[in-house]
Amino acid sequence: MICRSPIDGAVIGQVEETSPPEIAAATERARQAALQWRLVPAPKRGQLVSGIADIVRRRRSELAAVITREVGKIPSEAEGEVQEWIDICEFAVGLSRQLYGLTIASERANHRMMEQWHPLGAVGIITAFNFPMAVWAWNAMLALVCGDSVIWKPSEKGALCAQAVQAVVDEAGAGAPEGLSQTIQGGREAGMQIAASEHIPLVSATGSVAMGKQVAAAIGKRLGRCLLELGGNNAAILAPSADLRLALTSIVFSAVGTAGQRCTTLRRLIVHESLLPEVTDRLRDVYSGLTVGDPRDPGVLVGPLIDEAAWLSMRAALDRAASEGGVLLSGGVRITEGVPAGGFYVRPAIVKVPGNLDIVCEETFAPILYLMPYRHIEEAIQLQNRVRQGLSSAIFTNDVREAEWFLSASGSDCGIANVNIGTSGAEIGGAFGGEKDTGGGRESGSDAWKSYMRRATNTINYGRELPLAQGVRFDL
Repeated sequence: MICRSPIDGAVIGQVEETSPPEIAAATERARQAALQWRLVPAPKRGQLVSGIADIVRRRRSELAAVITREVGKIPSEAEGEVQEWIDICEFAVGLSRQLYGLTIASERANHRMMEQWHPLGAVGIITAFNFPMAVWAWNAMLALVCGDSVIWKPSEKGALCAQAVQAVVDEAGAGAPEGLSQTIQGGREAGMQIAASEHIPLVSATGSVAMGKQVAAAIGKRLGRCLLELGGNNAAILAPSADLRLALTSIVFSAVGTAGQRCTTLRRLIVHESLLPEVTDRLRDVYSGLTVGDPRDPGVLVGPLIDEAAWLSMRAALDRAASEGGVLLSGGVRITEGVPAGGFYVRPAIVKVPGNLDIVCEETFAPILYLMPYRHIEEAIQLQNRVRQGLSSAIFTNDVREAEWFLSASGSDCGIANVNIGTSGAEIGGAFGGEKDTGGGRESGSDAWKSYMRRATNTINYGRELPLAQGVRFDL
């Protein structure tokens, strides 16, 4: 596979595609490695992850430079992604001494019930281009301390990042079972082979809704487990009591960070009608001053789209929005002057819409912010929830009743719901993921580790009688 940089379209490397027989062999190695790794005490498994973190700390700048060159992130965001890898390592090392179960009261005399968590086996990971190191790390670092092996199929657009990651793991894992952590390279077919393999009990897949449905169907045929983190069509509500200075900073970062190519990107801004004129003017002013260009240049905040297809998708969405009644207020054009030739640089767009138009209900992986009004908070929450995706959401308000309503069972229906911060920039301590078409999976923090293990409920009779549960009698 030829690897090109979105910065200028230049060829930056070539990676050999993994053949189907090679994938099958890698899967068998992963299965065998898991059988050995599960016998290693969890704190010892944590030492491997600690060693990985040590290497990543030393090479943070080098790894970030690979991200910038291959996927176009500005250095600050690229370094933040590498830091996220370090953070999840630290979380996983602590977790390696806290893989706890429960003791459960038994209804039977002289009996004890408990649950244990055991390693699951080989874990398949499929990732997208926009976080070519961090999302793998969310899964892999937890899987390793949980006693699993890992087999990873990265996006073809992040193949070199994957090679750099694998080199770190190989260095840290000298002496670990062969095949404990492997990377395969390829396209859709490679990912589907992983999904279909009966030797991989769990597949974690991050990407589009269409991809997730295909992966889930393949896994479902063999009754395997899937952990899906798919599309987001994220909204923020801007209430009359909001601190506009704080809100506008959060909104712009969430909407244009990573050139609008995050699953948590802010795509819908639901503004109280009393604020709409002022917010519109202020957003247009900020957007007009955004620095778009080569992400390696100082001061640039918005780098390139990943490729031409992303630009064509953005352009088509803007055309549809116009045909459905939307009005383009700012941006939405390709920039060709003052930027590297061969890259697809765009001016982030603001589109005023009357509500959730058909195109608004679809996720376009590009920096388009749809601006819509609301009158009552009930209406705002309904607009927020009335899309098929359910990943991230936010409200900007200083009214405690509105904030608590938004966070309640009748408020946001997303897996992430924030107050007075934007939709992007989740920390690793909390579980990451969402509902509806987002897939329902949870990665990273909290108790997401349980996805990578199997639960066993145990009952121990330490008495001399055999009472049966529920008072059943079976006299012989």
